[in-house]
Order: sequence, then structure tokens, then C-alpha cells
Amino acid sequence: MSDTDIFDRELLDSRRRRRAADPEAGGARFLLKAVAEELAERLSLVDRRFEVALDLAGHTGEMADALAAGGQIGSLVRLERDPALLRDVDGLCIVGDEEALPIGADQVDLVVSALSLHLTNDTPGAIVQARHALKPDGLFLAAALGGDTLGELRASLIAAETELTGGASPRVAPFIDIRDAGGLLQRAGLALPVVDQDRITVRYDTMFELMRDLRNMGMANMLRQRIRKPATRQLFLRAAQIYAERHSDADGRVRATFDVVYLSGWKPHESQQKPLKPGSAKASLAEALKDRSRLS
Repeated sequence: MSDTDIFDRELLDSRRRRRAADPEAGGARFLLKAVAEELAERLSLVDRRFEVALDLAGHTGEMADALAAGGQIGSLVRLERDPALLRDVDGLCIVGDEEALPIGADQVDLVVSALSLHLTNDTPGAIVQARHALKPDGLFLAAALGGDTLGELRASLIAAETELTGGASPRVAPFIDIRDAGGLLQRAGLALPVVDQDRITVRYDTMFELMRDLRNMGMANMLRQRIRKPATRQLFLRAAQIYAERHSDADGRVRATFDVVYLSGWKPHESQQKPLKPGSAKASLAEALKDRSRLS
């Protein structure tokens, strides 16, 4: 682990392992399930069969199931950092890290990453690794949390802690900025990069129900620089009050925002269309995938 790492990835592994073994945690997979289905739907716009596909750190199997149901995949390989998450998988598996893929160059036709990219310490490096593993004209397709995800929770915790202690510490992880996402794809050497964003708003009775779901998703605070001393009950009670005051609907339920950033890019190949001049592209991800499929 580097001193410059943002996330405690060992802690992430531990939480995912616990949640995988907890039958009550399954209800909190709604976000990953929705994103996996959306990625599979976007993939269906490509009129192509992918003989070898790599599911990067899907950790629950939702992405793998969605890919299998689409009928476009020949062989699906699942990769996880923690071997415990692959114990019951019936299929091809690899234990490895997205930031250092144990896969040679030009090995797979498709790499899919569902809600794990934003939890890497070297996101540009992880995308470079994916491009390296892709065959020429292979597709990288990903979804990551970005934008104002959990902005209501972040603001409420900061306001409560500032009020009670005069200062605040980070308790919600940073997410990918959509303005940077296209640059990440280009820096990785992917052609025809396209980025768009979808907002999912979830409503809860209280902030505490949201936090329970985040724990069951394995998304509780995993910052390396997090304060190790547990937060006080007073802090969370005050944060819940502020949350309800500032981010509730007429019926009293509170809102939680999840901004999902979708990214796609192709490993360069001579058959691909030439990129447009900077600033001239106005296509959506769906349109780009349709256009690309015609080149197959």
C-alpha cells in the first residue's frame, strides 16, 4: 500500500467478503443490479459477439449474470482481488487487481467494469491495464460513481461536525468527475471515447436507512485518511436532523443521489473511423455504440 493511496483496498476486500456471506445484504444490491442491466443494455446496441469478455471486480455476480443473459458473450472471465468472492463461481476466474491485471496483451474482446473503477487508487492505470488486455478493436465499457453522488450525506455530515466540533473530516469518498472521464479514456490510449451520466435518486425514511444500505453495499468510509475513532452518536443524530431539514420531500422522506458515469472506448484498430475535431462531438453513448456496431 502506497502512502499516496486514497482508498484502503484491503478494507474494501474485507467488507465485500462479509457482505457476500450476509444474506440480509442482498437487498442493497439494487444499485449494482440497475447499473449492470444498463451496461448490458448498452452493450446490446453493438451488433457483435464478444468471444472472450472480462468482468472486472463485479464482486456480486450481478454484472456477470447480466452479460450472460445478453447472449453476446462466448466465454466470460471474472476477476476479483479476493479469492473468497470467486469460491462459488461456476466458470472461468482469475484472482488479480484491476490496477495490475495478470493478463497478457491482446487477450480479450471486451472488458466491463461495474461500479468498481471509482474505488481504485490508480484509475488511469486501471484503464491502461484494461486497454492492454484488449485485442485490437476490443471494447472497454464501464460505469463508475461520480458527480454529486451522496452529496446530501456529505453536506449533512460536514455541517453537523462543523457545528459540533468546529471542524470536519472526510467521511464520504471522492468520486469521478465527468469532466475528467473522457480525458481518462484518451490518456489510456482508447479510441472513440464517449462519456455520459445518469442520475439515480433513491428515497429513504431516514439518513440511517441510507447508511445501512451503504454498509451492506460495502461502501462505508474506506478512506485511508479516515479518522479511526468512531464518530459519536450525537454527530449522526445531528447529521440526520440536518439531512431531513435540507434534503427531504413533502412526505418527509429524504433523497440520496447516485450519479453514474458511463464510459466507453475502443482499443485502436485501422478499421475505426477517425475522431472528430475537439468540441465537435455531440453524440450520446448509445449513438456511439450504434455507430461502432456498423463497422463490425
